[in-house]
Amino acid sequence: MAHLELRGVHKSYGPVHIIHGVDLDIRDGEFVVFVGPSGCGKSTLLRMIAGLEAISAGEVRIDGQVVNDTPAADRGLAMVFQSYALYPHMSVRQNMAFALENMGLPQAEIDKRVARAAAMLRLGDYLERKPKALSGGQRQRVAIGRAIVRDPKIFLFDEPLSNLDAELRVATRKELAALHAEIGGTMVYVTHDQVEAMTLADRIVVLQAGRIEQVGAPLELYNRPANQFVAGFIGSPKMNFFTGAVTQADGAGVTLRLGDRHAVSLPYGAAALPANLGVTLGVRPEHLEVVETGPADIEALITLAEHLGGDTFFTCEAEGLPPITVHQPGQLMRGRGEMLRLRIDAAAAHLFDRDGRILLHGRDALASQAQARAAH
Repeated sequence: MAHLELRGVHKSYGPVHIIHGVDLDIRDGEFVVFVGPSGCGKSTLLRMIAGLEAISAGEVRIDGQVVNDTPAADRGLAMVFQSYALYPHMSVRQNMAFALENMGLPQAEIDKRVARAAAMLRLGDYLERKPKALSGGQRQRVAIGRAIVRDPKIFLFDEPLSNLDAELRVATRKELAALHAEIGGTMVYVTHDQVEAMTLADRIVVLQAGRIEQVGAPLELYNRPANQFVAGFIGSPKMNFFTGAVTQADGAGVTLRLGDRHAVSLPYGAAALPANLGVTLGVRPEHLEVVETGPADIEALITLAEHLGGDTFFTCEAEGLPPITVHQPGQLMRGRGEMLRLRIDAAAAHLFDRDGRILLHGRDALASQAQARAAH
């Protein structure tokens, strides 16, 4: 295990600036996941940590030691790539042992490490098979085993599950989580799949255009996104965003005009927001409650109903608003062409300014209002 530090890391290819001054601490034994859209720089950043890409400026430190000029082979890291990159003419045992043989380890030590990794990854029955006789999930486990036997300071994973089908991805994801719990190694994992990030990470690093947007535990990012980009990237289905303006803000709460026809009142009495301020209201699909009676914030027409047994998803339209996604637990028997009356869960809503910066989180606004009332 090792402590990894990035200090002011930049990467440029000629005049093109790819990574813009990344600062990050990854603690001993931590599982950190880099996420972001394609082209955001997450794989480039991982390759710089590995020593496969030169750093244009800044420092990479492992256990306090600057390793900018240390060759990849001497950094004590192990990398698992998107492609399995197994030697097709070698057995599973030979693939896992190859790097150890090149290191000159005694055969007894090689056998011990291979047997241990095979037991962890449930590969004991496949050690004499060639890669062509394995499934995709088994091949990926061999690639992970090849990293484990080296006993590295840090494990680096570059989208290792992207070549697997949906069922295998779920199964292998669980195996990776169990593996981290067992060996406790420091792991840095790159993916564009935020579901993988949410289920695997101790902390998530959200990247956009070569910059870190937010670092935090999965539920911290989910409940308190730092900006609209993070709010939209984390969560599936994506958060609903409604652009509008503040029409009134006082001790009773905040009233928003969404589109041309929708007025929404939220009980954020302690929020200091000026009238006519342009805002974006963010609400996750599960925080739009379908109500039969009582007040509703939005009335919307169902254009698509997806009944999945344990959950129901609706895509809806409301005049002047973008398409709305609604997630309801259980079985709500509504269909295309029917109207839904929707109430916003104020505690779980978020307000952003027109540049995407966070103005307030609903939970915090309600807590501040409760404190203000208690003080009086």
